[in-house]
Amino acid sequence: MKILVTGATGNLGSLVVQELLKIVPAESIAVSVRDPRKAEHLSAQGIDVRQGDFNDYNSLVSAFTGIDRLLIISTDDLQNRVNQQAAAVKAAKEANVSFIAYTSAPNAPNSKLVLAKSHSETEEVIKASGIPYSFLRNNWYLENEMATFQSVLQGGPWVIATGEAKTGWASRRDFAEAAARVLTGEGHENTVYELSGTPLTQEELANIFAEAMNRDVQVQYVDLETYSKMLSSTGMPEAVVGLLASLQKDIGDGELNIESDDLEKLLGHPTTPLKTAFQELLS
Repeated sequence: MKILVTGATGNLGSLVVQELLKIVPAESIAVSVRDPRKAEHLSAQGIDVRQGDFNDYNSLVSAFTGIDRLLIISTDDLQNRVNQQAAAVKAAKEANVSFIAYTSAPNAPNSKLVLAKSHSETEEVIKASGIPYSFLRNNWYLENEMATFQSVLQGGPWVIATGEAKTGWASRRDFAEAAARVLTGEGHENTVYELSGTPLTQEELANIFAEAMNRDVQVQYVDLETYSKMLSSTGMPEAVVGLLASLQKDIGDGELNIESDDLEKLLGHPTTPLKTAFQELLS
């Protein structure tokens, strides 16, 4: 069995590869990257490094040839994501890949989250391909809040624009390990997993952060207009400000408040305690 991970030099992909190496030998692992030079460290470990560009269909067919199980990590190009990922699914079909795992969004088909539509459409493309699949609907990575952590460590307040809404934070490594378990395990064909930590409010997360870092944290609730002005004052492009504000609104409306034990079931153990995750992330 040969497993391929796309985006293997990215934040999530690199962790998935690390978790796979704990389960299967390096020669069972392949990766596709736009620039193989950036994956020389993986090649040195005996991993099969292949060139694959989501904007170059033929390169994807070549990269996926001889692959049994494929992990498509969603691309960062929000404007072209669906077209890019549809090309990857088509290439997987042409290359006779027998299983696709895809990193999707929480409750993708029904979510109002601004990012969910592209994930839902990609799920439909994968279903239509006839290739057995597993949708890994990852909730919010703890690392997504890094800007807040750094600001607080520098003496700033913990700014909350989502009110009392809850989010299912977990460490990126937990999501990566779950993906590795699906890629190497049995019985995951045509499955959907809602992968989430225990839903918490931002203030509850701030309290865990304060305990982990052994420091006082000042919590500041703001409305979306104030939040947007705060972002704009940093010189952030208005398009990015608009996206982040939309995300805050959607999260505030409860789109990430999903109760599920799928993540712990896939891991076979409890998720990493957030206090521990904070200490590992910010040590």
